[in-house]
Amino acid sequence: MAWRGFISFGRIWPPFQGRMPRVDPSAHTIKSHGATLARNHLHDWLILLLLIVIEVILFVIHPFYRFVGRDMLEDLKYPMKENTVPVWAVPLYAVLLPMAVFLLFYMRRRDVYDLHHSVLGLLFAVLITAVLTDAIKDAVGRPRPDFYWRCFPDGVEVYDKWGGVVCHGKESDIKEGHKSFPSGHTSWSFAGLGFLSLYLSGKIKAFDRQGHVAKLCIVFLPILAACLVGVSRVDDYWHHWQDVFAGGLLGLVVATFCYMQFFPPPYSDDGWGPYAYFKAMEEARPNSNTNRDSPLVQAMEVPGGVNQAPRRNGDTLPPFTYHSPSLEAMELGQK
Repeated sequence: MAWRGFISFGRIWPPFQGRMPRVDPSAHTIKSHGATLARNHLHDWLILLLLIVIEVILFVIHPFYRFVGRDMLEDLKYPMKENTVPVWAVPLYAVLLPMAVFLLFYMRRRDVYDLHHSVLGLLFAVLITAVLTDAIKDAVGRPRPDFYWRCFPDGVEVYDKWGGVVCHGKESDIKEGHKSFPSGHTSWSFAGLGFLSLYLSGKIKAFDRQGHVAKLCIVFLPILAACLVGVSRVDDYWHHWQDVFAGGLLGLVVATFCYMQFFPPPYSDDGWGPYAYFKAMEEARPNSNTNRDSPLVQAMEVPGGVNQAPRRNGDTLPPFTYHSPSLEAMELGQK
C-alpha cells in the first residue's frame, strides 16, 4: 500500500536493536535527549528571541506615509470590512496546527531530532517571514484599497497645497491603512502552511516515483488553505492582488530555505528524516561485518564503494560502505 511505509514505521525498529547503524528511537526521546539537543541549538533559540523583539518593534513603529493625491483615490474607495480571517487565527493555523502534526509523527517514531528541527525550522520560517513582511510594509507605506474611508470617515475630503490628502480619521486606522504591501496574513500562511506541506511531502514520500497522486493531494491541502487566506484578503478589500502575490511568494521562499536547513529535499530518498537523524545513524554504524546477511544491512550497502564512510584513526577494520536505509528496506528487514 502507498501508506504502509510511514504508517508502520514506528513498529519496525525492535528486531534490529543493537545490530544496525542507526539511532534507537526509544532512547532518543524528549525526556532523554531533548534538553541536550536544545542546548546544542541554544544560539538558534536566542536568534528566535531576537527576531521576536525586532518584529514587535516593526509592528509598533509608524510606516512611511506615502503621498496620496486626489487623483489616486479612485482606486482606494473600497468599503471598510472586518477580516474574514481574524488576526488571532493566523498563529493558530500557521504555527500551532503544524506543530500538532509534528507531535503526531513524534508519537509514532519517538524521534526527538525530527520534532526539534521541525519546530525550530517552522518558527524560523514564520518569524523571518514576519520580520521581512513588516519591514517592507513600513518602508513602502502603500495605501490599502479602503484607504479613503480610513482617511475621510465622514466623506469630507481635505487636501494640502500640493493636492495630498489631510486625513482626519482614527490614527490607528490611518496607520494601518499604509500597510498594504505585502500581505501579512498571506505571507504568514504560506510560511507556516508551506513548511507543513514540505514536511508532509517528505514524510509520506510524495515524490517516490510511484505515481501516487493521492499523496500530492495531501501535500497540496496546506497550500490550498494558504491560497484561500490570500483570496480573502482581496475580498475583504484589505489588500491589492499584488500584495497577496508578493506575500505568498515571500512566505513560500522563506519556508523552503528554512526547511532545507534541517531536512533533505522531499524528493530525496532520505527526505523522510532530518539531517541530524542520519548523522546520528552514521555515528552509530557497526564496526564489524556481523549481520551482513540482514536485508536491511544489504540495502545500506552500495556496490562500487559509493558513499563510503571515512576511516577513523585507530580503525583496524576496513570502513563499512554506508547508505541510509529507505523505509521499504526497513520493512523488508522486519519481514
